[in-house]
Amino acid sequence: MIGAVLPPAVKRLLDQEQALFQAEYQKYYLPEETKGPEIGAPYLLHHPGSRDAVLLIHGLMAAPHEVRQWADNLFSMGYTVYAPRLAGHGTSAEDLARRNYGDWLDSVDRGYKILASCADRIIVAGFSTGAGLALHQAISHPQRYGAVVSVSAPMKFKGLLSYLSGPVERLNNAAAFLKLDGFQKRFAPNHPDNPEINYHRCPIHGFNQVKALMGKVYRGLPHLSIPALIIQGSRDPKVSPKAGKMIFDRIGGNEKKYVEIPYHLHGIVRGSIGAVVFSAVNEFLSHLRQAPPVSSGRSS
Repeated sequence: MIGAVLPPAVKRLLDQEQALFQAEYQKYYLPEETKGPEIGAPYLLHHPGSRDAVLLIHGLMAAPHEVRQWADNLFSMGYTVYAPRLAGHGTSAEDLARRNYGDWLDSVDRGYKILASCADRIIVAGFSTGAGLALHQAISHPQRYGAVVSVSAPMKFKGLLSYLSGPVERLNNAAAFLKLDGFQKRFAPNHPDNPEINYHRCPIHGFNQVKALMGKVYRGLPHLSIPALIIQGSRDPKVSPKAGKMIFDRIGGNEKKYVEIPYHLHGIVRGSIGAVVFSAVNEFLSHLRQAPPVSSGRSS
């Protein structure tokens, strides 16, 4: 936690999130899989001189640390930043396999409440599945946010798993019903860009939950009316490079911008390529700061 003394309401909510993380970390800890608690813990970078904030959401099988470089950059630009921990993350893949996208939305909603207690204007932003959740928030609660930033949202996947995950989960459910545990395939191998952060097993159920989330986002995009920045890697090996333009073209609002980043990996919010992404985001947000703020007391 960085910044001045926090309002009591914010500190109480933060303490609840930390306690939840610690309890789930201990419950689902696997020595060969679980990373250190500093990777999975949610965090607030509180900027005492600003009433602008960013709710910054990490991706599937990752953790808040995935977006820490981005968070530090936003903080340096004068924003308070909160990075929530999505349910099932920062612990183990066994934990994630039990979660639905509704659980992730609950995590994001709690993050919004933390920022609403200390900011007048909130931007919702995310990477990969976190970008999908950010878009869902912007569609479902436009009164909450001044803008949305989506980086590499998985509207269209690449790879065989995207075609097989549905049938495999149906077979898993049938095997579970018949008590044929040996016939279940609950996980697929994951080869992450950031192995020090991400799980190395992808829950089939979790992958299908992302697809379900993005289906709902796709249907809602014509109703997205707040300013939107869509960023996509041009040679993304996991999410189709067409996904970003697909999202951009379907957004109903007029205040939108599309940026394509030339890069060969999915992860574009860490390392040297992250600086290119952050520059595009900061340029977009700089224009928004010229507009009058919307009170964070808006109803949900």
